Amino acid sequence: MARVALVTGGTRGIGASICKALKEAGYQVAANYAGNETAAAKFKGETGIPVYKWDVSSFDACAEGVKAVAADLGPVDVLVNNAGITRDATLHRMKPEQWTAVINTNLTSLFNMCRQVIEGMRERKFGRIINVSSINGQKGQIGQTNYSAAKAGEIGFTKALAQENARLGVTVNAIAPGYINTEMVQAVPKDVLEKIIAQIPVGRLGEPDDIARCVVFLAADSADFITGSTLTVNGAQYLS
Repeated sequence: MARVALVTGGTRGIGASICKALKEAGYQVAANYAGNETAAAKFKGETGIPVYKWDVSSFDACAEGVKAVAADLGPVDVLVNNAGITRDATLHRMKPEQWTAVINTNLTSLFNMCRQVIEGMRERKFGRIINVSSINGQKGQIGQTNYSAAKAGEIGFTKALAQENARLGVTVNAIAPGYINTEMVQAVPKDVLEKIIAQIPVGRLGEPDDIARCVVFLAADSADFITGSTLTVNGAQYLS
């Protein structure tokens, strides 16, 4: 029977590419989304991948959402924590709600989601957890103290959880994308985007499929000796 993969923030951008790549690799895939009904319906219609709406910043919503996925497809074998938001501002102008929203959606969501699946993975002696961090969690970024803190926290979370479960067949890894050609990046003013690309040694933005291929690699049964790692995928823009 095909393994079940659940991707948060899975109906647009990087998440959508991850879902499609996992489906092509033979997984049964479920895509979570937060609220864009139009995008979710379009994604479901184009891919046939079932979609599930819940807020990953809510522990109770995650519990109900994962329960629904398991009822439809079976226990989750592969969890990809991809959902994330930005609420940019320099710290001296940042409002408490901007900080809290980003921390809760980008970092607290890892606890909310992993807590729902980790016991089952440990019992079945198999699991793959892949957390999508960011280049800005590695190097920091002006105007993103909230986002950088959350994404750096994801890397620490990954390392700790990997050690807790290493002997039980459960791997936990992070991927730190650089600037990827998504709607969010395309919305950056052209002159700013040109400066960003000039800082990338390979000379281009990443594509969502670049990240999706990494997820498929880390999700594989054969990737059982890779855990606690952060895979940097940024075209050599930042080397850690």
